[in-house]
Amino acid sequence: MTQRNIYIGNMPVEKAMNLFMQRLDDCGFFKWESEYIHVLDSLGRVSSSAVLARRSSPHYVASAMDGITVKSSLTFGANENNPVDLLRDRDFLEVDTGDYVPREFDAVIMIEDVNIEGDYARIYKPAVPWQHLRSVGEDLVAQDLIIPGGQLIGPYEIASFHSAAVQQVEVVKQPRVAIIPTGTELVSQGSEDMAPGEIVESNSYMLANLCREWGAIPFRHEIVIDDKKLLRQAIKEVKDQADMIVICSGSSAGREDYTSSIIAEFGEVLVHGLAIRPGKPAILGIIDNKPAIGVPGYPISAQLIFNIFARQVLLRKQGLPLPEENYLPCQVSRKLASSMGVDEYIYVNVAKIRDAYIAYPLNRGAGISTSLVKADGILHIPRGSEGLLAGESSPVALRRSRQSIDNSIVVIGSHDISIDFLADILQRKHGIHLVSANVGSMGGLMSLRRMETHCSGVHLLDYESGAYNLSYLQQHLPQQHWLLVNVAKRQQGLIVRKGNPLGIKSLQDLAREDLRYINRQKGAGTRILLDYLLKQNNIDSTQLNGYSREEYTHLAVAAAVKNDAADTGMGIYASAQVMDLDFVPICEERYDFCILPDLLDEERLDILLQTISSEEFKQSLIQTGGYNTDLTGKIIFENRI
Repeated sequence: MTQRNIYIGNMPVEKAMNLFMQRLDDCGFFKWESEYIHVLDSLGRVSSSAVLARRSSPHYVASAMDGITVKSSLTFGANENNPVDLLRDRDFLEVDTGDYVPREFDAVIMIEDVNIEGDYARIYKPAVPWQHLRSVGEDLVAQDLIIPGGQLIGPYEIASFHSAAVQQVEVVKQPRVAIIPTGTELVSQGSEDMAPGEIVESNSYMLANLCREWGAIPFRHEIVIDDKKLLRQAIKEVKDQADMIVICSGSSAGREDYTSSIIAEFGEVLVHGLAIRPGKPAILGIIDNKPAIGVPGYPISAQLIFNIFARQVLLRKQGLPLPEENYLPCQVSRKLASSMGVDEYIYVNVAKIRDAYIAYPLNRGAGISTSLVKADGILHIPRGSEGLLAGESSPVALRRSRQSIDNSIVVIGSHDISIDFLADILQRKHGIHLVSANVGSMGGLMSLRRMETHCSGVHLLDYESGAYNLSYLQQHLPQQHWLLVNVAKRQQGLIVRKGNPLGIKSLQDLAREDLRYINRQKGAGTRILLDYLLKQNNIDSTQLNGYSREEYTHLAVAAAVKNDAADTGMGIYASAQVMDLDFVPICEERYDFCILPDLLDEERLDILLQTISSEEFKQSLIQTGGYNTDLTGKIIFENRI
């Protein structure tokens, strides 16, 4: 039986970083290695020695103006009443900026101060010796220092090198990073018919591109299955070619997690286990006096550990400084609990609501890779804190520009595919970033009430009247100015597998013992609609196998059915279409936006309303299917205060 290593430490991040860097210092890892490259290829590299000019710039006496070059002595005494006429080729030459000036001439007169007629130039004021001339070496003299060693080479430096006849420059070598993905469950490429348990290996590509951003050269090893001998062989293959070895996954304490023991075989393990979330099982070690890092398998954990440790090592190896973080104080939209003993990093969306910046936490799961794409910033809850209360301020390290954040629109509420269409149009055509969070219709109303969002998607059925949304808004937002705008009418029904193999025809079928149902969360409009329909059809919710199992979006419900995690769930037709599933229609409902116009400037409000009303948006809904756009863009009601 495979032995399980159950020990993982809990070292603070700062202590681990200091230990890691000090040990690499002791190994001489940070000593620069140099190479010569062509100057035109040197952008973004660091000089490892001083770069000297090989030629003066300019290397001849040059005109600094368009005009004529003259012998200044011949111009003395010229004035408006007593102009001086100069003869071409004898007394003057016509020149343009940068032209060579023969040694017999010692000044340039600007063309606007000269009247040329035939072979004569008439001037009205004298020239001063060396007027408008560039002397040899005015910019650089041969052997002048252009830049010292240890300087980042940018566009201006390259231009100076080129002007000074420097063709080769000695730069710090780019470190090579070997990335070894491990896991029997991994496949190189995904497909629609992947077997259960198969996982597309993407972490190595993410880490490789981070290396490129930091000036390093990554090379990826093929996937290594969970076999100790094969992992050992992979490290043997790469360790002499690499300046850093990164092993993806296998860093935890599972029966097939070999990274720690293999690093110990080849060198030493400095740290195994950090007081951080996510990323606790990370490994820091040394192999052949070079860094070896074991990153956890979850994408968020992997990139966080890599960003904290690998970035600093690789930048210092090249003599590059750590870039300064751009922090923005933000109020958190909801309570964030945290463990006292760990540094916790939470990915957030950020938007400006009136004069305050609000941070909206994304899913905290370490396996939620989309958080890396959607996040506007990272909020750090330091070790020793129990978290943050709703409304409490905390600095957020921005991953998006302040301008983009200021130009955002926030939609919190019920999920609909139409929000994705809106986001695409707003970004492409207007540069407006749409921030959305799926918390259900009632959750959206509460966000509106707290004025934490610009608008909310709602589809709340009034049991009494059978109408949508208005009564709820009037009840919960009586003293706020809001607009109720229709996005679309849409079909709600039961999402079933292709061909409907279980023969699901109506709501009554949900009471069947052989059906596994998947529900929406409490407060979701779809959940409220389901409860209403169950009551109308005299079906007890306890009869539904899976009533308490919840998802937060229509697409998540459809995905569960698609992957045989459930047999059916209530959702919109469009989500069934997207997932290539069948659909049993139940009813049509109205999906609206409730907008707080006072929280948006006039321009963004107009753009939002115009986009919802646009033909492009309507056509995207029609082509998806399951939508009726007769009311799309219409203001259903305006509540004035």
